[in-house]
This record gives sequence, structure tokens and C-alpha cells, in this order.
Amino acid sequence: MVQKIDEITEHVNQASVFIPSLLHELEQIMVGQKYLTERLILGLLTGEHVLVEGVPGLAKTTAVKTLAQSVKADFKRIQFTPDLLPADLLGTQVYQPKTGEFDIKKGPLFANIILADEINRAPAKVQSALLEAMQERQITIAGTTFKLEEPFMVIATQNPIEQEGTYPLPEAQMDRFMLKLHIDYPTREEEKLIMQRMSTYNNAYQVKQVVSPAEILQARKVFDEIYIDENLQDYIINIVAATRDPASHQLSSLKGMIQFGASPRASIFLNRAAKAYAFLQRRGYVVPHDIKSIGMDVLRHRIILSYEAEAENVTADDIIKKIFDTLEVP
Repeated sequence: MVQKIDEITEHVNQASVFIPSLLHELEQIMVGQKYLTERLILGLLTGEHVLVEGVPGLAKTTAVKTLAQSVKADFKRIQFTPDLLPADLLGTQVYQPKTGEFDIKKGPLFANIILADEINRAPAKVQSALLEAMQERQITIAGTTFKLEEPFMVIATQNPIEQEGTYPLPEAQMDRFMLKLHIDYPTREEEKLIMQRMSTYNNAYQVKQVVSPAEILQARKVFDEIYIDENLQDYIINIVAATRDPASHQLSSLKGMIQFGASPRASIFLNRAAKAYAFLQRRGYVVPHDIKSIGMDVLRHRIILSYEAEAENVTADDIIKKIFDTLEVP
């Protein structure tokens, strides 16, 4: 087994050579956002979708655009607004008078990396139209189904729902996002550096393309090989099960706080995200720290709190932290 893990680690080292260059390009634009940049790369590696939440002005959109510019792939930015229509995302039929036939005009979702900016400002019909692309990796226009090219991922940004003109996303759509990230204000030192960088007109750094879609797809094959011990797999199952029945996992204090726990998709995503995190550290095996590091981002949007929890100002992050602090680590 040790020899096999050594071989996997060697494969990981070979397939992850682009990671330092990719981080370097992101850091040229992003100041003090290692948490955000690492997790955006995790989404790129896994091919899963990422939801980024924070108040306006925290460079959410800038981070996604920088990632897309670092990849030799097709990138589209969609600004979600209350008057957006499903056809604005998917595309539509266009009548051609010369031929008397209808042609398909493909929408912006036919790209590799999609930035869904302020996703929670769009109505329910638009959110529903996005679900097929996110889950099935296909789009249906006028009865014709088109497969989306890989790599394909949606990185969505949203303002907190307390902000005026925003709407909470449906639970079914929230569950499609592998990670939900909370972005906070920078430190004083970081904000000073941001101010210095952005105070001049000609300050734009030209982001270089450092990784191709083929390298990303190859990296996905390699990180699928990463070894995760059965004890760690049981640990993941215990974490997810504790969100559904906390009392049976020595978490009686959380009884009545959770209306609905995480779905089986949480177990799948936590396993994949832990492997991708190990890949980012250039390891061929998963350790408990990988699961703990990424667990909050995988689970926070999958727990539906009860009225009692909301009344006591208990958040999903509080509950997940309690679970991680209580469950025995293998």
C-alpha cells in the first residue's frame, strides 16, 4: 500500500505542476484572499460549482475573472438581474427569412467557465433554467439537447439576502454547488496594499494563461486516484449523518436546531473536495485535516435550520463547528 501511495503522489506531483503558476497569477491581482483563490482552484479541479457570498466590493467578481483569464478556456460573464429571461442564458431559435427555417443561437452558458454575477437577483424561472446545465451538463433548446464541453463550471456570486433586491436561492439549486464561500473584509495591511495598487490609472496586471483545459482534465483523472482510507470515509459519513440525527452522535445540544440535514450529495462532495485539497497540497492521500479544512464550505449551505436555531441566532457554521469539535477523528 505504501508503494502504491508513493506512486500516486508521484502522479500528483507531475499533474499539479501548473498549480504554483496559477496561484501566482491569482495573487498578482488578489490581495490576502488565499482562502478564496484556493477554493476556486478546487472547483476547477473537481469540475464542480462554487457559490461565493459577500457584501459588494470584496473582489468576488475580480477573483473569478482572474481565474478564467489564467485558463486557456472560453469564459462568459452573466449579470443576473430581475428582468433576465431563461433564453438570455440558454439561447433561442432565430428565424432565417432566406431559408424559411429556424437556427439555434446559443447563449452564454455554452462556455467552459461561467461567472453568474449576483445570481440571487434573478427570478425563479432563470434559476430553474440554470439547473439542467449545472447538474446534467447539457442544455435543451426547443426540444434539442446540447452537451456542454468540459471543463464546465459555474462560479456564482451573491450578496447576502438581507441586501435590498435579492432573493434566496432554492434549496435544490443550492445543493448543486459543491462549495459555498463566505468572504469577509480584508485586514488593515491588506486594504492598504489594495488601495496602493488601485490608486493609479495604469495599474492593470496582464494575467497570463498558465493552464489549458487538457491539463485540467488530466489533473481530474489523477486526483480521482488519490487514496482515502476507509476510516476517513466512515468519518465523512459520520459528519453528514450528524447533521441529520445529532442526538445519536453525542450532540444532544443540537437537537431541535436542524430542520433538515445534509443530503447524500454532501458525502460525495466532501470526499471529492478532500481529495482535491490533498492534490492542492501535492499529496497522494487524504488526511483528516483535508476534510476539516474544506468541510465547512461543503456543508454550510446544506443544513436547513429550525425556527428555534434562528431565534437563538445559531448559524449553520456554529452547528458544523460543533460537529467537527465533537466527532472523534480517525
